[in-house]
Amino acid sequence: MATIISPCIRVCTVSGRSGLCEGCGRSLREIAGWSQLSARERDVIMAALPARMAQSNSVKPEGTAQ
Repeated sequence: MATIISPCIRVCTVSGRSGLCEGCGRSLREIAGWSQLSARERDVIMAALPARMAQSNSVKPEGTAQ
């Protein structure tokens, strides 16, 4: 059986603002279904994660300076 690669870094906190895990950038739906996704589907998500994380890191919580 092949090992399924995961972006999980065990910082499992979902942002209320973005709906994405603050550790890996996946949505709860993506996390829950990860092992059922095809390798191609996982690759597509993995390719999108750096941009998601960059975007979520650039969004400041309400009430803080930009």
